[in-house]
Amino acid sequence: MHTANKSHIAEAGIQYFARLYEVEREVKDLDADERHRIRQARGRPIAEARHAWMIAQRLKVPVGSATAKALNYSLKRWVAPTRYLDDGKLPADNNWVENQIRPVAVGRGNWLLAGSLRAGQRAAAVMSLIQSAKLNGHDPYAYLKDVLTRLPTHLNSRIDELLPHLWAPAR
Repeated sequence: MHTANKSHIAEAGIQYFARLYEVEREVKDLDADERHRIRQARGRPIAEARHAWMIAQRLKVPVGSATAKALNYSLKRWVAPTRYLDDGKLPADNNWVENQIRPVAVGRGNWLLAGSLRAGQRAAAVMSLIQSAKLNGHDPYAYLKDVLTRLPTHLNSRIDELLPHLWAPAR
């Protein structure tokens, strides 16, 4: 909203996030108890100031405007994005997960151009295997090469051994 409309409200909101992320950069390598302590001491006041600021801004903007809708959305969901302040083990955001699923989300758009429903389903299955292999610490190329080499002679009753979370390279 800020870059498109040069909104001063959006710019101020971004500044609150910048301050919260500054705290997170400082605590990222600390143990959970120390991270929690610092979040309470430094992050919580910023979050509370942001919350009060959002309520004040909501009262100033026209009902039905894009800014009002954005503020309403955030205020209704206030508890979830601030939960990390109460637990030093929780990340401040879900960026790691977003980065893990990005290839699948991009693929979903690409699968529309796969040529047929069946081709799209196959592409989705292969992408799922690749991402699962990555999440289980495997090199996707080595995993797929090994599985595709073994598959023709592998017993159907033991096919689950080839799933990424159970797979071990052939000896």
